Amino acid sequence: MILAAATLFEREILRFYRDRGRVIGAFLPPVLFWLLLGSGLGSSFRLPGTAGSVGFLQFFFAGTLLLIVLFTSVFATISIIEDRKEGFLQAVLVSPASRLAVVLGKVAGASAVGFLQGLAFLLFVRQAGFSPSLSGWLVAALALFLSSLGLTALGFSIAWKSSSTQAFHAVMNLFLLPLWMLSGAVFPLQTAPSWLRFVMRINPVSYGIAAIQESLAPAQGIAGLPHLGASLAILALMSAALAAFAAFIASRE
Repeated sequence: MILAAATLFEREILRFYRDRGRVIGAFLPPVLFWLLLGSGLGSSFRLPGTAGSVGFLQFFFAGTLLLIVLFTSVFATISIIEDRKEGFLQAVLVSPASRLAVVLGKVAGASAVGFLQGLAFLLFVRQAGFSPSLSGWLVAALALFLSSLGLTALGFSIAWKSSSTQAFHAVMNLFLLPLWMLSGAVFPLQTAPSWLRFVMRINPVSYGIAAIQESLAPAQGIAGLPHLGASLAILALMSAALAAFAAFIASRE
């Protein structure tokens, strides 16, 4: 099982980075959103409790990180649909490799790609106005990894049940993007109406945003959600639950 999972893991990474269009498509649009929206809304953005010291370019940084992970997981998990059409997936399923190995290899490979893409953008953290400590860097990387794992497992589950890339994109636009938008990535929880705050608090992606924001700027408290330890714990539980769900979906006929 380990050999099969490792082979699929390596295949996912090589397949993604050999396709320059996917690499650019997963990384460049979120960066452009960050620059354009951050620059355009920077002077008009006011975050409660920070005395106007946090601009939108800084606030939107964590949201852009997760948007890169989301885009990358979408592009990576689309390969499941392509593999099914090309017959590769059927060949793997009738091989001695277990379905759990397929899930581990595909999810681990795609989440590693998302994590690496997000880690590359995390290097611009000082340009966004943050000055995190070494521990802050490490915690942000951990939150990014857990978010990548959870979003990739969710994307895998949707792609496994999708009959076409068009159906997958439809679900993504209807489900995955709203999950990101209602996570505190675009607007803070403090300024949202009460009913929307409830939705944001039960959204597990919100805790990825909260953990990244607090690890980069612990003194600002800009997330409006539980503190760092609780956010990381919820994020870890979410990632584990989604990975288990992906394995359950794949184990069914």
